Amino acid sequence: MIFAGIDVGSRTTCALLLQDGQVLSHGLIGTGADSEATSRRAMDIALAESGVTDREVKGIMATGYGRVLVPFADQIISEISCHARGAHQLFPEARTVLDMGGQDCKAIRLDGDGNPLNFTMNDKCAAGTGRFLEVMAETLRLPLEEIGPLSLRSTEQIGINSFCTVFAQSEVSLLLRQGKTKEDILAGLHRALCVRILSLLNKVGIEEEFVITGGIAKNVGVVRVIEEKLGIVARLPRESQIVGALGAAILAEESR
Repeated sequence: MIFAGIDVGSRTTCALLLQDGQVLSHGLIGTGADSEATSRRAMDIALAESGVTDREVKGIMATGYGRVLVPFADQIISEISCHARGAHQLFPEARTVLDMGGQDCKAIRLDGDGNPLNFTMNDKCAAGTGRFLEVMAETLRLPLEEIGPLSLRSTEQIGINSFCTVFAQSEVSLLLRQGKTKEDILAGLHRALCVRILSLLNKVGIEEEFVITGGIAKNVGVVRVIEEKLGIVARLPRESQIVGALGAAILAEESR
């Protein structure tokens, strides 16, 4: 039987189809102003890629920031459970998961079956989220996907003193006027961001089997700093932004 998971995040929406534990297809698009329409479009993409029809989908679980705005979902569930189960499906030995979304950052401890034992979130300020990186990329007039690789070319260590996104933006502008390179500024921003990330991870406890999901996993600069600080090589999904939808599809199947 075929089941679907839909993860409606603040920045990205993913719909994923699962059959007998195997991913058939997924649709990954930006979340627009209309979450209902976005979730439908993502689902249509996943259906079209697999050749599956709506009638063949036996259960749909919605999760994420906009989960209550998916009218065709049979059930809704917290993204904590979904990211835990999705990470466990991809990496059965996973015990700690870090997921950074557009508006929050989550650290999760798992048991051996992929169930969350403990978690903590930063959802009060953009400083610990993907939006922080988006704002800094805009300030530096760089495409978001370029800032990770560019930061690895840093040759001078620069400290960013402001955790607040607004103040950090002003600090970046000042550093540019002082002639500091974008590479060095980005490396400093990544280190500042990782201070927030590590404080969350320390609250739940960090084990060797450590997985990073969400858009942050695509930023090689942030991943490198986290790994260096922890002394751990992180497990990275091939497509890091489908993990929540994968977990939702698994839980949809288990709930039947």
